[in-house]
Amino acid sequence: MICAISGEAPEEPVVSKKSGLLFEKRLVERHIKDYGKCPVTGEPLTMDDIMPVKTNKVVKTRPLQAASLPGLLGMFQNEWDSLMLSNFALEQQLHTARQELSHALYQHDAACRVIARLKKERDEAMTLLAQPQVERQTSMPESNASQQKLSNGKRAHDDEELGQSAKKMHKAGVTSDIIAEIAECNAMLSQQRKRRPAPETLAPIEALQSYTQLSSHPLHKTSKPGILSADIHPSKDIIATGGVDTNAVIFDQTSGQILSTLSGHSKKVSGVKFVPRDDIFVTCSADKTVRLWKGQEDGNYNCAHILKDHTAEVQAVTVHATHKYFASASLDNTWCFYDLSSGLCLTQVGDAPGTSGYTSAAFHPDGLILGTGTTDALVRIWDVKTQSNVAKFDGHVGPVTAVSFSENGYFLATAAQDGVKLWDLRKLKNFRNFAPYDSNTPTNSVEFDHSGNYLAIAGSDVRVYHVTNVKSEWNLIKTFPDLSGTGKATCVKFGPDAKYIAVGSMDRNLRIFGSADSSVTSADS
Repeated sequence: MICAISGEAPEEPVVSKKSGLLFEKRLVERHIKDYGKCPVTGEPLTMDDIMPVKTNKVVKTRPLQAASLPGLLGMFQNEWDSLMLSNFALEQQLHTARQELSHALYQHDAACRVIARLKKERDEAMTLLAQPQVERQTSMPESNASQQKLSNGKRAHDDEELGQSAKKMHKAGVTSDIIAEIAECNAMLSQQRKRRPAPETLAPIEALQSYTQLSSHPLHKTSKPGILSADIHPSKDIIATGGVDTNAVIFDQTSGQILSTLSGHSKKVSGVKFVPRDDIFVTCSADKTVRLWKGQEDGNYNCAHILKDHTAEVQAVTVHATHKYFASASLDNTWCFYDLSSGLCLTQVGDAPGTSGYTSAAFHPDGLILGTGTTDALVRIWDVKTQSNVAKFDGHVGPVTAVSFSENGYFLATAAQDGVKLWDLRKLKNFRNFAPYDSNTPTNSVEFDHSGNYLAIAGSDVRVYHVTNVKSEWNLIKTFPDLSGTGKATCVKFGPDAKYIAVGSMDRNLRIFGSADSSVTSADS
């Protein structure tokens, strides 16, 4: 049965009583409504003249398009176009859903951070309200200490416990003014660094290749020999060393004379650092204290503050780029951020109990981040403004003995038992390794010079690398004599413009390496 109008099998067939023709009901109804006559014969026709026809269910006949190959190809093309459009729409919806999910996850993470910070501030405020106001304990001059001892031993013990509790809980905090100062310093220094070329006065490669030992100075006592740390004043040829003999020594490299011996620590001095602007000198020790020394007109240094915020050996001190603040790192799993002028601990940041202690520390040249090394071979990077751990580098073997930032601000060098690793701070990954010694000989020190063009490594000997291309070429240009027979090298520092190199070792000698024809003195003390 074929519809007289469409030429196809009708879905709801009806027949005309007048003409006997078969129609599709919906088509003939519309034609009668519009014209009132039969669409085939043209005779007048009404719906009363239409009678439905009952038929069996049959398979729908093939459409006209499927009757030929071009028609089939056209159908297939239409189906394919429809499928592609549907797939494209689904991909767009998926992309939009992914973006919305990513944005939601970011907002959730930010909200968690804000909640954690608010909880921390709330807990600190509640602690401050609960604790009585106790003045910070500072040390008195040793000459007056005996006159101030308490006669009652129990009372002294109770006061000490109260003071220790107060120092742990009652910190001044890093204020918004300090944060603004740190941010301003970072913006200024980072902008200057982008335009700063290597200084013309920097010692060339040929000069470093010709360096020899000019002098050796036994600065510390023979009873407990060994130099553990060193620092060079950036604007003067003055070198400071910290020794196992509990002393720090200020040494004039030009004259070869000791300017001052600083006594006061009861155990080995593990870290020393100059603060050039205010002629302040900072030391830290295994006796759990940090001392601030103030330079006098006669060249000596007097102890201005003794800081007792740590409960274990203090391993390192580092000065912030503003020269107003400094940080100390200790084996008690904390690092402290101090105000230099007052010696006040602004904040003490610690990991969870039972985690590793800190063995080394250094501020980034711009002052925005702090790098620390730990006893369990980790390197942690901290945001100074928020005191939050923003990155963690692993891969070393053994405690991290030293960390040093390159002056370009992009790279960090770390030393440990397995040698030296170089890290890209922009991509947060390790891009180069040095293993200069065998597995039984740790690398004790690593240091960039102020220009960032040279890198020195100290262990059983001292090796100097030239940074030709930071990604591919780090050329070894000089290896200084093996120190294993006289005492391993524990620290290495570049003098101004790399005109000389100072090396401390466990035989208590400070060695100076430079050009024999330079103005650097070669006289032994």
